[in-house]
Amino acid sequence: MGRNSRAVNVVMILFIWGIVSCGQIIAQSKVEVSKQDLKAKPKYLKETYLINNNLKHYHFRKQELNDSLSSVIFNNFFSSLDFNKTYFFKSDVDYFKKYEFKLDDQIKEGNVELAFQVFKTFRDRAIARMDYVDELISKGFDFSINEELNLDNENVEWASTEDVLNERWRKIIKSQALNLKLSGRDDEGIKESLTERYERFRKGILQYNADDVYQFYMNSYTEAYDPHTNYFSPISSENFNISMSLSLEGIGARLSQSMDYTVVNEVIAGGPAFKSKQLHKDDKIVAVGQGKDEAFVDVIGWRLQDVVQLIRGPKGSIVRLQIIKHGQGSGAVPEEILLVRDKIKLEESSAKSEVVPIKNGNTTYNLGVITLPSFYIDFDAARRGVKDYKSTTRDVKKIITDLKSEDVDGILIDLRYNGGGSLKEAIDLTGLFIDKGPVVQVKSSNGQIDVKRDADPTIQYNGPVMVLINRFSASASEIFSGAIQDYKRGVIVGETSFGKGTVQNLIDLNRMFPSDKDELGQLKLTLAKFYRVTGSSTQNIGVTPDVKFSSPFDAVDFGESSHENSLPWDKIDESNFSTTGRVNDKMVKSLTKSYESNIEKDILLKLRLEDIERAKEIQNRKALSLNLEKRQQEKDIQDDLDKERKELVENTNSEIEGFEVPEEELKKLNEDLDLKQSLRLLANMVDISPN
Repeated sequence: MGRNSRAVNVVMILFIWGIVSCGQIIAQSKVEVSKQDLKAKPKYLKETYLINNNLKHYHFRKQELNDSLSSVIFNNFFSSLDFNKTYFFKSDVDYFKKYEFKLDDQIKEGNVELAFQVFKTFRDRAIARMDYVDELISKGFDFSINEELNLDNENVEWASTEDVLNERWRKIIKSQALNLKLSGRDDEGIKESLTERYERFRKGILQYNADDVYQFYMNSYTEAYDPHTNYFSPISSENFNISMSLSLEGIGARLSQSMDYTVVNEVIAGGPAFKSKQLHKDDKIVAVGQGKDEAFVDVIGWRLQDVVQLIRGPKGSIVRLQIIKHGQGSGAVPEEILLVRDKIKLEESSAKSEVVPIKNGNTTYNLGVITLPSFYIDFDAARRGVKDYKSTTRDVKKIITDLKSEDVDGILIDLRYNGGGSLKEAIDLTGLFIDKGPVVQVKSSNGQIDVKRDADPTIQYNGPVMVLINRFSASASEIFSGAIQDYKRGVIVGETSFGKGTVQNLIDLNRMFPSDKDELGQLKLTLAKFYRVTGSSTQNIGVTPDVKFSSPFDAVDFGESSHENSLPWDKIDESNFSTTGRVNDKMVKSLTKSYESNIEKDILLKLRLEDIERAKEIQNRKALSLNLEKRQQEKDIQDDLDKERKELVENTNSEIEGFEVPEEELKKLNEDLDLKQSLRLLANMVDISPN
């Protein structure tokens, strides 16, 4: 995400070409693929009118479509097509600059001709680049030279000459070749892989059609309002629904396409990817390998359907992915992850619990852990009046009853990687821990404020509560954890959350012209904002933990605030609510001190801090060496560190202070250090909590 979010946010068309084998894809010649005849369709006139009308009247941000916004749309469009400034020349951008402040008037008239003029230029420049790439690949590369690839895209200017652009591409392709060499490819294998990659990319560029171009352009417009307002062409909407059903088998991730990359759009709660905690939203998948040993297949430039076919497979089989983490440029060294395919079951995405005994001093506490992947509810069953329909609150209520029967001394609620879900469930779940009262405030685009309340005075659990969040906890997770914190009902620990405090609704444009023969797209529109009972928005800033853990994710690179056009943080009036008094400043200071002390005692926690700092250094570097010896040394160092960490986890025994658990359970906790230290803190909290 972050600096690369503009490129990632463009949802590419999912072409319906049928599934063909890799050999069939590569066997086609360049001559067989011709350019699409790109012209604006008459239906875009009314579609643009509908999009503009909905944005004007219903979007939360009351923003005039004027010259100022026109400039934003102009820059968004060029960025969506060429984020890294590796296709357009400065002269191209300068030529179209005369339209920079005229797009507002054109959009109001339904005129989208400029989008097609710009895209045709982009297509010509991209094909020229592919010709140059062919030339580079045929020559090969000298990896003994000391030179670097610039990774600081923010400060890169549009190329003034062809020589400048050629030099950029020489280093980009050399970096990709070096990545392949470090992964074990020989020179011939490198040439073959890169040739196939860019031949696929060439075909993809030539196959873009009018609806693709219109979608790019409309997203440049809608995302000028905020990053969660998007336009989906008819085929994109259809294929998104298909991908949603397909994602329930395999690794459990919904994928989209952004230019030549397959991008993770969402990680499904309860699936293999979710459980691994290694694959996240906006990661780019660059290669796929079958089993533990088969060679990786480079998938840069592949169609989404073909990538999905490689990733999907029988339950229990292994798939390996090479990924470029969100926030990192295309020149970054890919990371390798291994996943075991499975079918996602509803119960696996539901709330789960376990009891962990932990010793604090001479006392052993039984601590309940509730893991909550999402805020879910079976709306259909609830509407049909099914008595035992499934929901977050119902499941957690049963879990709490079971935990109380086991005499737990405190409960930890794990909301890491929980991207949200049902607002109602976030409110009802909060009600299990507090007396009746307001939980969240929702402000609509017309300024009206609706206070959402828990009306049930029953408290399901009145003991010590701790909530664990991370940078991937968003939306409903932030509502629940924010309310628990504001009511001083529990202590929040972990990383600062994502900061998504907005509400979206999907509008089918066809419903506005029900008898029309033209098939129109859909508009996802931001209609409202969330506010805590204190009046503070969670937008951009998220929920700040009472005890803050070290994190490799900075807000500038990952989170709502990393988007240029995200809605701002603001504040409204506080709701009328009363705190519980179960948490106070003295308790928080004591727990913070305990956290710092635990780091000094636990070597794995110390090493994790070192790993975080190393990860930040890599993520923030401005240049990447293209020298094989230097890069191999970096790889060897990282491999040695990974091996050292693995051996420490495997060899740690149950004598470590603070844990009275079986050895296998301890190893599991040592692989999840945030959970480990949260349990330690909960034991401390139990010790100092008021009766």
